[in-house]
Amino acid sequence: MRGLDAGPDTEPPRARGALKAAITAVAVIAVLGLLVSACGTGGTGARDEGPARSDSVSVGAVAPSASPSTAAPSVDAVRLLKADPKVSAAVKRDLQPCVADEYPVDVSYGKLTGGSANDIVVNVLTCGDAVGVGSYVYREQGDEYENVFRAEESPVYAEIDRGDLVVTQQVYEKGDSVALPSGEVVITYRWTTDRFTERARTHNDYSKVVDGETAAPAED
Repeated sequence: MRGLDAGPDTEPPRARGALKAAITAVAVIAVLGLLVSACGTGGTGARDEGPARSDSVSVGAVAPSASPSTAAPSVDAVRLLKADPKVSAAVKRDLQPCVADEYPVDVSYGKLTGGSANDIVVNVLTCGDAVGVGSYVYREQGDEYENVFRAEESPVYAEIDRGDLVVTQQVYEKGDSVALPSGEVVITYRWTTDRFTERARTHNDYSKVVDGETAAPAED
């Protein structure tokens, strides 16, 4: 009778062990079921977030550069200038780093000469006041680049504008400071067969108004 007095409040040790084993088996089966379901949906699960997603963003960010129409050629502009016999000795002599290994060189890529590859426009500036001392256009020819245009009449700056080469030259009169030229000449060139030819020329005079006041005319 004492065994009956214990009732449902105290199960035999063997029964409790069997119950725990059954619960553990059910849990393991449930976990395995979730893993199989995740694999069946095409490799989702833990790779939906974290490193998997960041990898896809990284690849997407660099994908446009792989397009032949937008990829910029990998060119060392400074090395190209120094090896070019058409670049004057004066420009090469002044082509020195301004800070550490930073050279005063602006480089642009674009279609100018009708070739399949991008052309390269290089402007050499001074370190102190960024005055253009030379502008050059290079066209890809096989494994090399050919200098097809140069302008070294300082101050000068060249850029690409809707397939044309636009060169701006500052005009200084006696007494003008470097920061305040009297005007500019803008020359537009277009590639024809094997060279650039001038298409238009514009002369602009700058205002002499400084800080809201017009300079008084000089007395005789």
